Amino acid sequence: MAHSPRTDLDELFLRRQRERLLELRAQLIATGDAAGAEEDTLQQAAGDEPQDEVDDANRLEQQANNEAVLARSEARVVAIDRALAKFGERTYGISDGNGEPIDRAHLEAVPEAVFTSEELRAKQQRT
Repeated sequence: MAHSPRTDLDELFLRRQRERLLELRAQLIATGDAAGAEEDTLQQAAGDEPQDEVDDANRLEQQANNEAVLARSEARVVAIDRALAKFGERTYGISDGNGEPIDRAHLEAVPEAVFTSEELRAKQQRT
């Protein structure tokens, strides 16, 4: 589905959005790496030594938190990669769903957006 580039998104805005996406991607990867390193540390600290219930509960809670951070970071990196690909396709700011323009304000708030606010609301209502 080929779309013409958005005429209401100037070059400066597009350049800033691309930079924001690249910075956000780097931050998310660093956060994921840190959570993964913390997980390794927790596993090593637990070792083969017996742990009391409080230690086990704390470790399991931290492990669950780390897994949630990793999952969220991975999902956002995938979304960011798609948004970055749209720059190359010259379709940044165009919905992958309905082909409609994504509001500039929505792109400013969520630079990796590939669906309109209306599409996201409709999807949330279905689930």
